[in-house]
Amino acid sequence: MQNLPLPSDTPFPDAVAQTDPARPAYVMAATGEVVTYGRLVDSSRAIAGLLASRGLRHGDCVAILMENTADYLPVAWAAQRSGLRYVGLPVRLEPAEVAYILRDSGARALVTSPAYVGRAAAALREAPGVGLRVTTGPAKEGFEELAAAVAAAPPVEREEREGVDLLYSSGTTGRPKGVAAALPLAPLGTPPGVATLLHERWGLDEKAVYLSPAPLYHAAPLRFCMTVHRYGGTVVVMEKFDAEAALELVERHRVTHTQMVPTMLIRILKLPRAVREARDLSSLQVVVHAAAPCPPETKRALIDWLGPVVHEYYSSTENYLFTAIDSAEWLAHPGSVGRALVGRPHILDEDGAELPPGEIGTIWSEGGLAFEYLNDPDKTAASRNDRGWTTVGDLGHLDEEGYLHLADRRSDLVLSGGVNIYPQEAENVLVTHPDVADAAVFGIPHEELGEVVQAVVQLRPGRTPGPEAAEELIAWCRQHLSTYKCPRAVDFADELPRQATGKLFKRELKERYRARAAG
Repeated sequence: MQNLPLPSDTPFPDAVAQTDPARPAYVMAATGEVVTYGRLVDSSRAIAGLLASRGLRHGDCVAILMENTADYLPVAWAAQRSGLRYVGLPVRLEPAEVAYILRDSGARALVTSPAYVGRAAAALREAPGVGLRVTTGPAKEGFEELAAAVAAAPPVEREEREGVDLLYSSGTTGRPKGVAAALPLAPLGTPPGVATLLHERWGLDEKAVYLSPAPLYHAAPLRFCMTVHRYGGTVVVMEKFDAEAALELVERHRVTHTQMVPTMLIRILKLPRAVREARDLSSLQVVVHAAAPCPPETKRALIDWLGPVVHEYYSSTENYLFTAIDSAEWLAHPGSVGRALVGRPHILDEDGAELPPGEIGTIWSEGGLAFEYLNDPDKTAASRNDRGWTTVGDLGHLDEEGYLHLADRRSDLVLSGGVNIYPQEAENVLVTHPDVADAAVFGIPHEELGEVVQAVVQLRPGRTPGPEAAEELIAWCRQHLSTYKCPRAVDFADELPRQATGKLFKRELKERYRARAAG
């Protein structure tokens, strides 16, 4: 098809490429490789032509199994501009897990990198329905070389329309669930609602320099990066997060915006003061955090250090509700994740009755974005009530002014001797201890009480695990919380099972301890 020019004010990379093709679209942090808007658009158009020549049409699905490389964003934009669905596959998944998502999503194409072509090939043995198999490196194990396939693709007629990402939940309570939003197929350059929200709320525009420290295969990092591209800014992509390196990049590139998860911010705050203060961070205008609860002491320390540039939002893969809060609001409502921008929150008890301010219950959203769980009508039905409201099972309460406060996920709730315990409270306390790098708190089986509270802690380098350290951490908890909320025992691990987005895989820890109890 002929690539029609877009008006210069259309929020899409093509418009920037027409007026300023040499403008940097993104920079790879470790190598310094710069990808211009001209290159990004040319690459995404060429890949889109390949997809069309191999028979992919509006609504078909492309899967991407790649680490953060310069090749990731052109593939995502190729699918976005082709009216396709595209799913980012976490690189930590085992071949059987990759195969499950390929089958469940109905993926017709898989794009991978040299680092993961072996894992992708193993997955395809269990998902033979994927027809187009390409790698960004040399042809190998049944995968064509992407550049060669693009060069050989015959021109075909195709209509460019807006596609949509196909997201999978993290699978912390079982197999991941595909969350299917409506496929817009809007004219090219029509920004999705989330892009408009990010642009208007936090000023992601042509002057933005956005530091992206998380894997692009996750929803928020990819959506933030693509929003920056719609409005003409520049993204600095970290191949892998490192606390000290992140500060150096802010200084070097004069970063204005970034989004991080609390785990990243905690690691930055625990750098030696001299290291933190050695960097010029004055360019920062917006530091957004989300994806996991942030301990209040961490949040307060961030605001004290960086000033009123710290923002937070709460949402989910399902995007059933979106709340946001700035620094001033948070200081007035400590621990809150803000008021709703999308949807209207309600707190209901187990019988569906609405609870008054201050009482913890299940968070439901009225009027949020529509979603369904792919190939799972039962899970879709369970996420709705008779009023048409939706939930993802998170627990929390509203205060008198309508600010939402999170408690925990229902699946993580510990019921000990008939008392509800929210493990997040103890986790928030443990990570404030100077020796602690990370912490997980959860319930383990107990003959008399049903469950008791257990903690697993990752210590900072140089700290020695053992009985004395465990006793010190339990005492630390009891200084800040009621005894019944504190762990009865603390074990130690070299590293906790977290996604790079900060999501903790408590299920892995729970299953390990339950197997031990059963044994």
